[in-house]
Amino acid sequence: MNLVVLDLEWNQAMSSKSEVFNHLPIHLRGEIIEIGAVRLNPDLSIGDEFTADVRPVYFRRMHYKVKKITGFDKDRLSRGLSFPEAMQNLRDWCGDDVTFLTWGWDDQGIFEQNIIIHDLDWDWIAGWINLQMIYNLQTGGDKNQKSLASAMEHFGIEQTRIAHDALGDAYNTALVTTHLDMEEGLRLYPEADEILARRMPNYKPAQDTPAAQDALLRESSLTSFETKADAFADAKLHALACPICGGSCEGSRWISQSDGRYMNLFDCSEHGSFLARIRLKKDPDNELWTAGRLIYEADEEMQAFYRAKLSQTRRRGRGRSPRKSRPA
Repeated sequence: MNLVVLDLEWNQAMSSKSEVFNHLPIHLRGEIIEIGAVRLNPDLSIGDEFTADVRPVYFRRMHYKVKKITGFDKDRLSRGLSFPEAMQNLRDWCGDDVTFLTWGWDDQGIFEQNIIIHDLDWDWIAGWINLQMIYNLQTGGDKNQKSLASAMEHFGIEQTRIAHDALGDAYNTALVTTHLDMEEGLRLYPEADEILARRMPNYKPAQDTPAAQDALLRESSLTSFETKADAFADAKLHALACPICGGSCEGSRWISQSDGRYMNLFDCSEHGSFLARIRLKKDPDNELWTAGRLIYEADEEMQAFYRAKLSQTRRRGRGRSPRKSRPA
């Protein structure tokens, strides 16, 4: 495999209600300002490096949190490459059929959003691997996220590169891979989510939830929401196009299932019902929310399960005024 450890730094809008969003084709969660990458050799040792500063087009003013974390200022931003030029350089350096290894899920979502908004190709990317999953598998962890700093401390790795620098974080992540059994980790990776879920203290076998894995139609992730309300205000998260025909679906009500999990039932007039599940998680490093969404084909059992949960929610909510703008 052509494996490259990738890390990104990105700027964000000053507010989730910034006027810039009125002029964008998608709700851009972050605009990449720095790319760092480290190649893994065939023996999985650390190879050569790539770095590029990127000049933002949409979020030109540095967000105070990003400036504090990264040290980027307006002058450095102005000297960066355009995103298309930086991407071409990265592609030439990586070669085709590259699999990116990242620490966490955020980089993939931001990377894909930036490619979309600049109308660039991504057919040269073979796939993505979240190294946190492999680290947790091999160190007795569960689905809770672990910081890169804690992984380095676990393996006794001395930090010689600057943190919150794209190349520095990519290099430090690559060092962590040298302490992992990557061959075994990649073999188990397709089952990692299920294995780690079983290790959670509150894990219960999915006896009361009929959304089986073989009914899963689509999986997606959106990142960098400042609040839960911002997440549910994003149509890409709370609205649903039919996974089969692409037409609009009529949704019911979002039901909280605790622990940041929500579900809703959507109906397509032509292709039937679909169950959407959302999981919201807060990143302890930047205090931003990530939303993962799963879409299932909803058979009669799933529909009955949703209606039963909805009925329970309504009974608990009697005597209170309904809040239509918020999930149940």
